[in-house]
Amino acid sequence: MTLKELDLFYALTENPHVSQLAKERNISQSAVSLAIRSLEKKLSEPLFDRIGKKLILNERGRFFKERTYEHFLVLKEAQHCFTDHKLAGRLYIASSKSIGEFIMPQILYDFHSEHTDVTLSHNIRNSADILKALMEGTIDIGFVETVCKEADLIKHTLGTDQLIVVSSDPDLANKTYYIDQLFTRKWLLREEGSGTREVFLNRLGTLAKSLPVFMHFHEFEEVKTLLRNNKEAITCISRYAVQKALKNKELYEVTLHNMTFERNFYMVYHKNKYQSKLFDTFTDFAKKAFAKASHSQ
Repeated sequence: MTLKELDLFYALTENPHVSQLAKERNISQSAVSLAIRSLEKKLSEPLFDRIGKKLILNERGRFFKERTYEHFLVLKEAQHCFTDHKLAGRLYIASSKSIGEFIMPQILYDFHSEHTDVTLSHNIRNSADILKALMEGTIDIGFVETVCKEADLIKHTLGTDQLIVVSSDPDLANKTYYIDQLFTRKWLLREEGSGTREVFLNRLGTLAKSLPVFMHFHEFEEVKTLLRNNKEAITCISRYAVQKALKNKELYEVTLHNMTFERNFYMVYHKNKYQSKLFDTFTDFAKKAFAKASHSQ
C-alpha cells in the first residue's frame, strides 16, 4: 500500500463524498476510487460501504483506521522531513461548545493561515463525549471546561472562564439576589455531559436538588432566543456566549450574593498520543491563543 492510498483513505473517513474530495485534492473522482479499490484489494476486504454516492466507513475500515492512523502520521512526518521543512499533516480536534463556538474558530483560522499544508478537522461535542473519544483514540486533542479525572489523559490548564446568570428581565439587574430567590424563575440548563451544567450544579451544592429546571438546551442561539422572548426565563451561561447581547442590553447579568461560577479551560490528550512536530506546534499555538483570550475577557 502507498502513502497516497492511505492519505485518500483517511481523508474519505472524514468526508465520504468522493466528488468533494477529488475537487479538494485537484484530482479526478476515478483516481480517488482507484486508489481506494487498490488499498482494499491489498487488504482483501472492503473498507467502505457504498451507499449512494457516499463511501461510508464500515466496521473493518474503522478497525484499520484505529490500528494504522498514528503510524501513518509518523511516516508522513518523516517524508516531509526529507522533502521540505513545511509543517504538514492532519489533526483531529474536538472542543466543547463554549470553546468551539467562541474561541477555537479564530485559533484554527490563524493557525491555518500560517501553516497552509495542515488540515485541522474540528468538531464540537459536549465535554463527556470528548473525554470518551480521547480514551478511544478517535481524536488527537480535546478542549474542554470540565475536570478530567481519567488517569490516562494529560491535561493542561489554558485559562479561566466566568459563568454568569442572565435574563432578559431588566428588573433583575437592579439589585443583588441570593440564588434561591431566583428559583421562582424558569431555569434553562445545558444537557447532561455539558461542562457548563456540571460547574453550575456543583457550585450550587445541595441547593441543586431544589432548582426548578424548566427546559434543557443544546445551542447558545436557542437559549438566547428563549431568554429574549420570555422574561421569566433564566440561565447560567459562559460570558463569552452573551457578551454581545449584554452590550446591546438584550440580556442582563443577574448579580448574586456570595456566589460566583468560574471554571478552567483545559487542553487534553492521551498520554500515549504520538507528539509529532505538528502536534507540538499546534498545542503551543493554542496555549498562547487561550492566554490572550482569557486576558481580554
